[in-house]
Amino acid sequence: MFSRVQYVFLHHMCVPPRGSLKWQKVFLKFNNCAGNKGVRYETNSLDFKVRGDGTLLAAQHLQVPSKQLILLVTAWDPQTLGTWEAMVRLLVAEKSQHSGHKVRVSQSHQSANGLRRQKRDWVIPPINVPENSRGPFPQQLVRIRSDKDKEIHIRYSITGVGADQPPMEVFNIDPVSGRMYVTRPMDREERASYHLRAHAVDMNGNKVENPIDLYIYVIDMNDNRPEFINQVYNGSVDEGSKPGTYVMTVTANDADDGTTANGMVRYRIVTQTPQSPSQNMFTINSETGDIVTVAAGLDREKVQQYIVIVQATDMEGNLNYGLSNTATAIITVTDVNDNPPEFTTSTYSGEVPENRVEVVVANLTVMDRDQPHSPNWNAIYRIISGDPSGHFTVRTDPVTNEGMVTVVKAVDYEMNRAFMLTVMVSNQAPLASGIQMSFQSTAGVTISVTDVNEAPYFPTNHKLIRLEEGVPTGTVLTTFSAVDPDRFMQQAVRYSKLSDPANWLNINATNGQITTAAVLDRESDYIKNNVYEATFLAADNGENPPASGTGTLQIYLIDINDNAPELLPKEAQICEKPNLNVINITAADADIDPNVGPFVFELPSVPSAVRKNWTITRLNGDYAQLSLRIMYLEAGVYDVPIIVTDSGNPPLYNTSVIKVKVCPCDENGDCTTIGAVAAAGLGTGAIIAILICIIILLTMVLLFVVWMKRREKERHTKQLLIDPEDDVRDNILKYDEEGGGEEDQDYDLSQLQQPETMDHVLNKTPGVRRVDERPIGAEPQYPIRPVIPHPGDIGDFINEGLRAADNDPTAPPYDSLLVFDYEGSGSTAGSVSSLNSSSSGDQDYDYLNDWGPRFKKLADMYGGGEED
Repeated sequence: MFSRVQYVFLHHMCVPPRGSLKWQKVFLKFNNCAGNKGVRYETNSLDFKVRGDGTLLAAQHLQVPSKQLILLVTAWDPQTLGTWEAMVRLLVAEKSQHSGHKVRVSQSHQSANGLRRQKRDWVIPPINVPENSRGPFPQQLVRIRSDKDKEIHIRYSITGVGADQPPMEVFNIDPVSGRMYVTRPMDREERASYHLRAHAVDMNGNKVENPIDLYIYVIDMNDNRPEFINQVYNGSVDEGSKPGTYVMTVTANDADDGTTANGMVRYRIVTQTPQSPSQNMFTINSETGDIVTVAAGLDREKVQQYIVIVQATDMEGNLNYGLSNTATAIITVTDVNDNPPEFTTSTYSGEVPENRVEVVVANLTVMDRDQPHSPNWNAIYRIISGDPSGHFTVRTDPVTNEGMVTVVKAVDYEMNRAFMLTVMVSNQAPLASGIQMSFQSTAGVTISVTDVNEAPYFPTNHKLIRLEEGVPTGTVLTTFSAVDPDRFMQQAVRYSKLSDPANWLNINATNGQITTAAVLDRESDYIKNNVYEATFLAADNGENPPASGTGTLQIYLIDINDNAPELLPKEAQICEKPNLNVINITAADADIDPNVGPFVFELPSVPSAVRKNWTITRLNGDYAQLSLRIMYLEAGVYDVPIIVTDSGNPPLYNTSVIKVKVCPCDENGDCTTIGAVAAAGLGTGAIIAILICIIILLTMVLLFVVWMKRREKERHTKQLLIDPEDDVRDNILKYDEEGGGEEDQDYDLSQLQQPETMDHVLNKTPGVRRVDERPIGAEPQYPIRPVIPHPGDIGDFINEGLRAADNDPTAPPYDSLLVFDYEGSGSTAGSVSSLNSSSSGDQDYDYLNDWGPRFKKLADMYGGGEED
């Protein structure tokens, strides 16, 4: 039978794996590859133990419940503190005479004839196959034999990945001898191990033995170079960093076995460019690939970037046996603010005119060796003395980093003729630790102020004065004078009017005295809210150029009682009988309180008829009612005077006349139409005259309309284009042309003849038809035109004939001669048909048969007539 106890070693106890495994009865012995004495062993199971010589044995009698058992054996050297680990897998077979499982191990060896059983069980160790073997192939790996092969003929086979599963036929077995072969070179990086099962059957296919597991391991060879993840690595480190500062990490992977030297990668720096200030500014951890600084002196202002070539070598960095690869590490030295900004000179100067703002006075230049356009380079300027009022600020030019001294608050030459500023410059980022400000970080700025001609100004602007309206002409109101701010210039100021809407004021040109040129009236349209406003101009006699300023004078006018009240309305109407309606009147006064109401309304005593016929009743201080006193007043227009008096001091009165129309009224109290006319003062004769004029006017309008209608009718009865005598449609036009030359005789005039057969005409329905056909019967030849033409008749007539010709399926395929005026038969001039009868007898129309059914009928019509 096949071996019933198998073992598989996952790791050996030393590197490189040169140790051997020794089986002795029920234990396994681990050889000490390093040769060190005192190596100690231990396992992770209490059921097994390892002696000092490396022998693994069972600590007690075992009943293993499973088919395999995995142990972890650890060896460690107390002298070197080195540790090693190995994993041991024990495969257990069943024994029928025992209830459990036992571990039974026997010594086995491989001979030329294959594996032979010793004592009871087969032991098949793992098969190790080196990768990249050069052959020859197939190459024998092992021979499997059953102890029953002497009794019966046995056939061997293998199954599993690499045999009958992809990748196919990597391994095969001789079915008779049991020799197993590998058929091609192995690649551990493609697949590191294979698990196959060997089968033994008789010639009938019956199983002779239980399948046995075969473990094949591909031994790694150093056939792969380390490969960096990136060919170029980018890192950075601050300038001035101390030795040991981390920079970056480079990583290379090796496809070989990482547990062996083949896949153990070590790093080293090959070159460094530039080699300043030292050729060894960086070092690399050989195992992790971490790059750190190893020397001081990193200065971005001297060296901004280093290029470091890093080499990765397997075989633990052995340059003689290992494979290598390189990558580039670019290390950028980042800037820190280790250089304070410094002014290029200690003093600056500038000049500014007075009263100007947003003017750049001086440009301050600085030098900073840090990285341009970074916070370590960007300059910030600050005025620390010399400008207590805040007239100036220093802004930074984002491109040049210069400081621009700018005026933000106007300066006055009469107040300050010069400024001495002290300006300090710093960076946007704080200085690095240990860096001090330079004494060149401050500078002095001298600014001179130049005098300019300033405009005179009015100290009180707008100036308000109060006075009563109606002051006489020439009255002095006030002195509106201006001040010239140019104290150091001897200049004169002259005054003039700039705006005086009502032309009420005058101003003295030298001293600014304001006098009245007319009476000021508060009730004028130029007054807004009792205030009159005028603008004056003050100009000096300075040069380049003269300057001027404006001032506004506001005059508040106090009202006086200078306007008598007026009555409203001026006209009204009332019924001729009292107690039907009244007239409501009110008073209006242009003045303001207290020179207005309450008003007093009364009727004058003269003439006496006013008080006899009318009465007035006061309703309140502003309103009153006028009504008839007598029972009846003849219709007409009456002038009723009313005296109205205001409450001013002294009071003013006014006699206002109201035109009152007295008229007969209906039951609703409204004037009738006749009454209104009578009330307007028109007599009967005047009314009759007005009515006669209206009738005459209407008659004239009617006659004009009738005349226009008749003229339109006459116009429609006339011919549209010309008179009948000039109509050329029925005339024969003679052009004195008897025909062309011989080349003109090629025309086939027979095509213009009227066809002899009239069936297609007789069968047509009445209505519009072809007008180039011979008329048959009483049907009109063509659409009848009206006797009186209309502008659209001619066009319609032509369009109907055109539609008839286009829609006729019997129409010939050539341009037809449309006869619009048929003269009938028997004409002495003959017809086109008779004209061509003699010349068309020899014509052949058979070629029309090739043109289609429509032309075939035409050919029959013309050709048949000639044969007849």
